Amino acid sequence: CDESGKGDLFGPLVTACVIADGDMVRQWLELGVADSKKLTDGSILKLDKEIRKTKGVVIKSAFARMPKYNELYHKFDKNLNKLLAWYHGKSLNQALDERLAPWGLLDQFTKLKLVDAYVKERKNFRLEGRTKAESDPVVAAASIVARAVYVREMKRLSDDAGETLIKGASAKVLEQAKKIVAEKGADALKNFAKMHFKTAYEAQGLKPPPKPPWARY
Repeated sequence: CDESGKGDLFGPLVTACVIADGDMVRQWLELGVADSKKLTDGSILKLDKEIRKTKGVVIKSAFARMPKYNELYHKFDKNLNKLLAWYHGKSLNQALDERLAPWGLLDQFTKLKLVDAYVKERKNFRLEGRTKAESDPVVAAASIVARAVYVREMKRLSDDAGETLIKGASAKVLEQAKKIVAEKGADALKNFAKMHFKTAYEAQGLKPPPKPPWARY
């Protein structure tokens, strides 16, 4: 299990779960499956197609488009890690409903075991979490699937915005967010951006709130 879009102002947060076994993994390694952060968007989209057409693979992803994402962020106590855990639980359980697996590996995003709560009823399943889990080829495949969903959604949002939206949360991203506010109004920003980001506040000329306590974990 892995996610994409967590550090990007524009575009959704996406989780993906991939269930695969030995022969599939060997095939993916030959194709060049690796952590999506090391790949171009073009390579990600091509590898996503190859992963999805692999016989026997199970792939599930979860995300919400931006207005719904911004609603959910508030429903989960303005806690991004809680929201991300819920997304992971959703994609993980959908995958396990299709094919049981004895254990799973999660790219760890918090010291707290938040995702475990969503699989506690599965007595014969063990979830492990570790940082830099993308070194595992199946987690790498999940990172590619999640990023491919993100890339396709960014293309759709860019079409709506009338220009190619930039990934990340840089000064250039801030300029694009300010342009959306200037041209479409402050309320329109929620259709493109994660509104809890410091950059989103700055784009509206607002003072960002202090960092939430959960950001330390």
